[in-house]
Amino acid sequence: MTRLLLTCEHGGHEVPTEVRALFTGAEDVLHSHRGWDPGALHLFEALRPFAHLALAGTTSRLVVELNRSLDSPALFSAFTRDLPQAQRSHMIDEHYTPLRTTAADAVATWRAQQQTVLHLSVHSFTPVLDGETRAMDIGLLYDPSRSWERVLAATWEQLLRTAAPDLRIRHNEPYLGTDDGHTTALRTAQPSGYAGIELEVNQRFATDGGRRLDARVTAAVVASFTALLAHPAANP
Repeated sequence: MTRLLLTCEHGGHEVPTEVRALFTGAEDVLHSHRGWDPGALHLFEALRPFAHLALAGTTSRLVVELNRSLDSPALFSAFTRDLPQAQRSHMIDEHYTPLRTTAADAVATWRAQQQTVLHLSVHSFTPVLDGETRAMDIGLLYDPSRSWERVLAATWEQLLRTAAPDLRIRHNEPYLGTDDGHTTALRTAQPSGYAGIELEVNQRFATDGGRRLDARVTAAVVASFTALLAHPAANP
C-alpha cells in the first residue's frame, strides 16, 4: 500500500519573537509571495484527510527557507542571513529541522517496511514575476528521470483536465522539479519506492488575503487527487 506524505513548506508568514525586530516595516514583504505561499495552506488542509502524515510550516520563508537544503545560499533571506551563527542555528533547530526530520524519518520507516511513498508538496506561485506574466494555472513538478513520477504527473494532469478543462496545466513549470527542495532531498535519500510531486497553484486563485483558495480550483484539485490515489498509477 502506498503511503501519502503531505507537506506545505510555505504555509504562513509568521515571524518568531526573537527576530521580529529585523522585519520592522516589512509587513508588505512578509504578506507577499516572498514571505509565504498564499492559498497553499488552505489547499493543504483540504487534502489532509488523504494523508498518512501531514506536515505544514507556517514560519515565513524569509526567516528560514524550509524548501531549501541546509547548505543552500537561499536558506536565509536578506533579513536573517547576517544573524550570528548561534541564532541561525536556533532558527534551524526550531523552525526547519522538526518538519524536515519528521518527514525524512517517516519516509525511511515506510520504505524499510517495503511500502511505496507518494509525497505531495503543496505550493503556490506568483502570477507575475520580474514583470513577466506566467500563463499557467497549475504546475506539476517532478523528476522526469524517475518513471513513477512521470506516470503520476501524466495521470494527474488527465484527471485535472477532466475535473476542470479550462485550467492551464504545465509540467515542471514555473520551476523545475529537480531544483533544490524538499522532494529533491528525499529523492536523494530514497533512490526507489519514493515519488515526490510538487503542486504549484497560481496565486491569482488565492482569496481572503491568501487564507483561502478559490473553491472551484480547490474542488478540482481534491477530486482529481482522490481519483489519482485510486488509480493504479499511485499503487505500483
